[in-house]
Amino acid sequence: MKNILLITTGGTIASKPTIDGFMPKINSKELLSYLDDLSNVCNIDTIELFNFDSTNINYVHWLKMVETIKENYDKYDGFVITHGTDTMAFTASALSYLIQNSIKPIVLTGSQKSIFMKDSDARSNLFDAFIYASHPTGHGVTIVFDGKVILGTRAKKNRTKSYNAFTSINYPAIANIQDGKVIEYIEVNVDVDKGVKFYDSMNPKVFVLKLIPGMSLDIFDYVSEHYDACIIESFGVGGIPMY
Repeated sequence: MKNILLITTGGTIASKPTIDGFMPKINSKELLSYLDDLSNVCNIDTIELFNFDSTNINYVHWLKMVETIKENYDKYDGFVITHGTDTMAFTASALSYLIQNSIKPIVLTGSQKSIFMKDSDARSNLFDAFIYASHPTGHGVTIVFDGKVILGTRAKKNRTKSYNAFTSINYPAIANIQDGKVIEYIEVNVDVDKGVKFYDSMNPKVFVLKLIPGMSLDIFDYVSEHYDACIIESFGVGGIPMY
């Protein structure tokens, strides 16, 4: 039986109605209480790392997630992180580079509706996340959502209301989960002898510039003064205007 650590960070999946609207109020133990019995799937411990909307997630929180996983890496066979959907793809990508060559699965999941609601996708997503985190061939950073297993570096949120929120960009989903079973399509190799590598720092001074027609060059004066790097999101497959 696999031992899995659930790390909660808030998000829609952990929200309850308040006078100010839905807010992350459900703690990690309560989150598990909404699921059917998982005792025949895995043993679960929990850590409540944060409890806020994922729009507030930044590199500081990514490094805290890495620290938490590193501290517990030898104690568990896999990790499940519950997360808000708005920035889940960013977090999955960041963790993919901050935790490299992990032979253990690090699975992110969340939901479009709170687990508090009866018609929510949260229960199935969280259940599937534990299924994949307990699977013998599961490893590395992935997103499990709406029955799909997507590599952490390939996920993008394309839909704000549909349960089918995430798409795997320029690469197939590596597996599907149906009726509690993992159906693998692509084997992702990991160097077992090399071992996992954790990184504990990031440079936040990176600016992403999305080009629009007629953009002034003055923006580069500001960027060069305040950032160490600039990633240009260009037109098409790399077109940049001559001016």
